[in-house]
Amino acid sequence: MKKTLLVIDMQNDFIDGSLGTKEAENIVEHVRRKIAAYRDAGDEIIFTRDTHQANYLDTNEGKHLPVVHCVEGTRGWQIADGLEVPGAIYIDKPQFGFTDWKKFDLEEVELVGLCTDICVVSNALIIKALYPEIRVSVDASCCAGVTPESHEAALLTMKMCQVEILNQA
Repeated sequence: MKKTLLVIDMQNDFIDGSLGTKEAENIVEHVRRKIAAYRDAGDEIIFTRDTHQANYLDTNEGKHLPVVHCVEGTRGWQIADGLEVPGAIYIDKPQFGFTDWKKFDLEEVELVGLCTDICVVSNALIIKALYPEIRVSVDASCCAGVTPESHEAALLTMKMCQVEILNQA
C-alpha cells in the first residue's frame, strides 16, 4: 500500500515570520524526523505551500486576516530550511484547502504541518471526503495551531470526522 506524507505549509512565515508562533517553531524538528522516516522508506512526500500574491490584502482572505504572508517568491513563502526533499511533489495553493487531491492516487495519508486549525484540518477533511475509505491520520506532535486551544479543537474536529489522531498529548 502506497503511503503519502502531506507536509502542510511548513513555510517560514508560519514558523518565525509574520504569522509565526513558538508552537510552530517547536514542531520543526519533529517534522524533520517524520519527513526523514518517509524519505528513508521510499514513501511519497507532498509539500503544500500557502501561496499569495502582492495584492493579498485586497483578497477575501486578506480582508479577514490582514497580515501579509507567504507572498510567492519571498523568504516567508519558502519551506523552512532543511525540510525539503529531492523528488517530492510541491503544490502551491491559494486558499486553505487544496481541492484537487483526486489527481493523486492516495491510498494512505498522514498529515503534518501548519496550521492545525486552518490548513491541516481543511486538507484532512477534503481528503476524507474524497477518499472516505482510506486511512487518513494527523500526527499531533508535528502540528501547531494559531493557538494551543484552537490546535486542540481542530484535532477533536478531525477525530470526529474519522481522521486518526496520532501522538496527541
